[in-house]
Amino acid sequence: MASLRPMTPRPKDIDLGDIWLFSALSASQLRTLRRTVDEVEVPPGKVLCEEGTVGREFFFIVKGKASVRRNGRKLATLEPGGYFGELSLLDRRPRSATVISDTDMTLLVLEQRRFNGLLDAMPALAHKLLVAMSERLREADAKAFH
Repeated sequence: MASLRPMTPRPKDIDLGDIWLFSALSASQLRTLRRTVDEVEVPPGKVLCEEGTVGREFFFIVKGKASVRRNGRKLATLEPGGYFGELSLLDRRPRSATVISDTDMTLLVLEQRRFNGLLDAMPALAHKLLVAMSERLREADAKAFH
């Protein structure tokens, strides 16, 4: 990730509360989170995360498109408002897919170290994240058994 270029200023119209992991956060907590992310630009063809490697960042797409690939096969295209890597903030497990930029992109990036610092600084945040995870798990469970 060292080759990504940080940018300023950050767009104010991005609502991180639309992301399931952060959906239970208060407006104040979302503002704190927003100050913690970096905004970066990447060129087409940039590998943003690689299948099988340990994840350490979460990405939110502000502008541009990216391809999601698993075992070399394209699974999906991500567009503005899309995101990936959120589980890496929680479990540091290997990535389940590779994501490559298809176009010039603007991304918000939250590194795991900064995320952990937020949890240490705002203990109530951990509880809200658990609530959001529980809701996501229930949704997945309902889909699997219906």
